[in-house]
Amino acid sequence: MLIVDEIIEKLKDIISADGKNGKVFDKDVAESLELSQANFATMKNRGKIPFSNILNFCAKKKISINWLLYNQNPGSLVDTTDKYWIKYYPSIAVSAGGGAYEAEDNYESLELPTYFVNMLGGKENLKNIDAINVVGDSMEPTLNSDNIIFIDKTKKDVTRDGIYAFTTTHGLFVKRIQRRVDGKLDIISDNKDYPSQILNKNDLEILGKVISSFGLVY
Repeated sequence: MLIVDEIIEKLKDIISADGKNGKVFDKDVAESLELSQANFATMKNRGKIPFSNILNFCAKKKISINWLLYNQNPGSLVDTTDKYWIKYYPSIAVSAGGGAYEAEDNYESLELPTYFVNMLGGKENLKNIDAINVVGDSMEPTLNSDNIIFIDKTKKDVTRDGIYAFTTTHGLFVKRIQRRVDGKLDIISDNKDYPSQILNKNDLEILGKVISSFGLVY
C-alpha cells in the first residue's frame, strides 16, 4: 500500500484534473474528503489513512480504490475482480458509543473486490457481515480511528478470545474480549493507556466478531 503522502499527491492530481484552477493544497484534499483541515492535518502527521472518506471519494469519482491505494492498474483487475456487496453503515461508529446498528436503515452498499471477499470467508458468508466505522484510539495499534471494520454477526461465542463489537447500557463498543476462569469477561483495550474492565456476560450483547478491518485480517 502507498504511504499517506503518496496517496495525498494522487488525490491532488485527481482534484486538479477535475478542473481545479491553480495549485491544489492540503485544504482542498481535506474538503474533497469531507474532513476538517485540523483532522486532516492530524491524520497526515500520524501517517493515518482515512479509509472511509477515501472510499466515499472514490465511489463519487468512480475511481478504482486499488489504483489509489495500491497503484494497481485497474485493467489488470478485470479478470480477477467480481462485484460483491455488503451493508456498510457510515453513520454508525463503535468505541465512542452510539447504540445498536442492527435496526439501522441508513446503510450503503459497499463493493468489495474478490481477493477481499475471500479473506472474509467467501461470497456465501457476505450475508453475515456488516461494515461500520471505528472512532477513538482505545484499540490502537490494532484498530485506528476511521478504520472500517467487518463484523461477522454469526460469531458471538466469546469463549473464543477475539475482538468483538458489542453493546452495553453505555453504547456500542469494539474491544478485545477474553473469558475468565470464573466465567466473567475481561474487556480489553489494546491501547494500554486505557484500563481493562471485568463484566458479567449478561452485562453486554455481542453483535459479532471483528474478522477484518480494511486491509487487515484477524
